[in-house]
Amino acid sequence: MTDPRELTLIRELLDELFPIARSLSGAGNRATLDRLASVIPLKTHEIPCGTEVFDWIVPEEWRIRGGWIATANGERIVDFDENNLHVVGYSIPVNHRLLFSELEPKLHWLPEMPHAIPYRTTYYNKDWGFCVTQEQYQKLRGSTEPLEVVIDSELDASGSLTIGELLIPGRKDDEILVSTYICHPSMANDNLSGVIATTLLAKSIIDSGQPSHTWRFLFVPETIGPIAYVSNNPDIVDRTLGGLVITCCGGPGKLGYKKTFKGNHLVDRAIELAFRDFKIDPERYPFCPTGSDERQYSSPGIRIPVATICKDKYHEYAQYHTSEDNLDFVTPEQIGEALKVYREVQMILDSNTKIASTVKGGEPRLGARGLYPSTGGSNKQPGVTNRSRDALEYDLDAMMWVLFLADGDHDLVDIAETTGVAYSDIAIISNRLEESGLIVRV
Repeated sequence: MTDPRELTLIRELLDELFPIARSLSGAGNRATLDRLASVIPLKTHEIPCGTEVFDWIVPEEWRIRGGWIATANGERIVDFDENNLHVVGYSIPVNHRLLFSELEPKLHWLPEMPHAIPYRTTYYNKDWGFCVTQEQYQKLRGSTEPLEVVIDSELDASGSLTIGELLIPGRKDDEILVSTYICHPSMANDNLSGVIATTLLAKSIIDSGQPSHTWRFLFVPETIGPIAYVSNNPDIVDRTLGGLVITCCGGPGKLGYKKTFKGNHLVDRAIELAFRDFKIDPERYPFCPTGSDERQYSSPGIRIPVATICKDKYHEYAQYHTSEDNLDFVTPEQIGEALKVYREVQMILDSNTKIASTVKGGEPRLGARGLYPSTGGSNKQPGVTNRSRDALEYDLDAMMWVLFLADGDHDLVDIAETTGVAYSDIAIISNRLEESGLIVRV
């Protein structure tokens, strides 16, 4: 069960960040990162517009102050201030009086979801548009006089793209990457849930003390963000073992995950173990080079294996990219379910290690070290109780398997997979054996 104080923090972040107008760049992204920086020590970097990043160019910064469609008597039928999905993302400024027939090509609506506002963007084409409900569309259609159409925005070539970054140094230099995207405006599952889960995952690592691996957290606009970051920091590729792209993890549906492009990478195996140990049968999605930023980190020239744990995956739920992906669709408890799995995966990735026996040959003498039942001969050994390590009561069979596989070639993930014993138990048993001098980390 998620800590009630953490649920309160999730609720606060949902309520505060949901209304903010975010996009590839602009004040909304900076305001979001500023709020997250009050929870974790996040740093921001600005990449100037016009910068060449691999095959792309950082676009102009988009600034929007408002937008509306009003009747001749001044009634605003559509208003950006009521919902920031109403204006197509990155729309150029307009100030026109148009008949409905002239305006209609610039309208987006969903006949199959009459109460929903769709989410649309025109990032790399200088265009404009409005997204409306079916009722608003019909009302606009019924207008016989010219409509006032205004988008108060600007595209600034002297602006920049903002990236949030947190590096948590570990005892090792090799890194694990965690990335989430901040560019979507008022949609709760896609991807405010991922932004919040990423923040709290980073916070829990910091609160737990120095990790084994170095963990790099990135808060970026989708697609252009990872491309720009890796283009400016190519050295991270060789030292990154793998990672996670956190998105769409707060819906009411079943937990699932999209695999890395390798399919059986350590990241995949850690996720499978986490689900197994929590007795969760997840939805499994094979890797494909479409979707979110996993496709950027996995692309040629980068090839970082990243997976996504989701709860209502993008494209897989009816409310996707609409105003119905709102604060009724996502709850702190639902984000907490996914966050629990992410934390287990983080623990597995950070603690996994190969182990080797220190005994030259044969089975070690466990009784002399207080690791074997004092009375032998029973078909069912009572096991060994170790109250000094999280009050774990582990059985003798599990300990014997750890010792048997401690040959320098097997790691803890191998052992957990082979034995069926929970990874957390295997980790604690191995710590106890290491303390007893029977194994060493390779």
